[in-house]
Amino acid sequence: MRTHHIIALLTAAGLLALTGCSEAVTSEPKPDHKVAAPPSASQSSIAPEALSSAAAAAGIPPSPAPEQRAIYLAALNKIDPEIVNGKDDKAVSRGLSQCQSMKDEKDPTKRVESTNRRFISPNHPDGFGPTKAAFILAAVQTNLCPTY
Repeated sequence: MRTHHIIALLTAAGLLALTGCSEAVTSEPKPDHKVAAPPSASQSSIAPEALSSAAAAAGIPPSPAPEQRAIYLAALNKIDPEIVNGKDDKAVSRGLSQCQSMKDEKDPTKRVESTNRRFISPNHPDGFGPTKAAFILAAVQTNLCPTY
């Protein structure tokens, strides 16, 4: 089963778990029925371990520990401050997405090209160029997914 099928299946299962069964909606609420709050993430039928293993199967590494995250962001800022551009979460998300892309792509040239397409900024809408993309790729691989 392809990884995107697994992700779609888990997403569908999560949505079904969150919606559940309910009575038909009427225009007037019944006074003897309480309105229930939507189920929280802790009440979801999908265990966090299942989501974590599905993410791993899809090639998405876990989020970095705080100290590793700081090192990764510092490495990106050293290459060019516009890469992070004050959006730390976005930079980490792009890095984790790059890890997923790299899992199956072993050609270094294609890895650099995908990094250049993924890491953009307002002043670099077409990426930072192949040289900086190679440095970004090295920072991603070193700090977020060293086994890829």
